[in-house]
Amino acid sequence: MTRIQKYVAATAVAVALIGAPAVSYAASASQGKAASGTHQRVTEARTAIAEAAAKKAPTAQIVAPGEHVKVPGGAEIWLTKEGKYWTTPESPEPQFRSVVDGNIDLTQPGVSMQTEGVDGHYFLSGLYYGGKGTASRVEVETRAGTVHGKLLELAGRPGWGVWYATAEVPAGDDKGGLDYFGGVTVYTTHGKVYAQLKLN
Repeated sequence: MTRIQKYVAATAVAVALIGAPAVSYAASASQGKAASGTHQRVTEARTAIAEAAAKKAPTAQIVAPGEHVKVPGGAEIWLTKEGKYWTTPESPEPQFRSVVDGNIDLTQPGVSMQTEGVDGHYFLSGLYYGGKGTASRVEVETRAGTVHGKLLELAGRPGWGVWYATAEVPAGDDKGGLDYFGGVTVYTTHGKVYAQLKLN
């Protein structure tokens, strides 16, 4: 082999060695893009599943202003633009919690709670307001376990609603002691906390 041929051969080997890492990097970048695309598709699929579940999730019962809702045990609840009204067999005169008197801030998440003994049960109710998303369900934690309640709202997304539930009164309880309850949580259709009240 002549000196010129040796030089050309050596140059070809050097070019091949220099080009090898570039090919390897190109393959790695391509694999990275594929992995990123797969991750994005998985994320999009999870989002679609969550949105489909949210559409099927329960929402508050929409009631007309002044429409009475009967609760097992004899209590009744109704809503107006001013707030929540309710009666019980033991307290037939309407009671009232306002949403317009300045005592609650509708721009901040919050939950209130009232408890009354009704025919051997607790009648539990309160306002919820100010949370992000669409309210879907309510849970009340008690010493005996979790109680699931229901939600009421006026039409037009006023930014507040009423929750209610009934719970067994344990033997020897004083019919209304808040130490029996751990708290109230209202969840959104996406399963996130809309508003929460911690009692113990």
